[in-house]
Amino acid sequence: MKIFPTLALSVALLACTLPAQAALFGKSPERAAEQAVSENAPATTIWVDASWGFRNQGAANDLTRAHKAFAARGYKVVSVEPYIENGDLQGFFVTYQKP
Repeated sequence: MKIFPTLALSVALLACTLPAQAALFGKSPERAAEQAVSENAPATTIWVDASWGFRNQGAANDLTRAHKAFAARGYKVVSVEPYIENGDLQGFFVTYQKP
């Protein structure tokens, strides 16, 4: 079958890319806020994923959760940039800064 080698290659490529993505974007907002505090970062940018679950409520809830986590540690929202790919909302890059 010619489908099997293509499928095997696709699975192998996916396995190689997922760990890199998880390393970049896999932190919870609370963990990212704690890391920013421990590093005494004057500003930090995180990724809030909107591609899983219900985009309308899920993304809003995730943004609220992130804003609360950072506000509790003295950070304020500086920028929220949506990332849209092929007309679909994928998520947001959110930047927080200590005043």
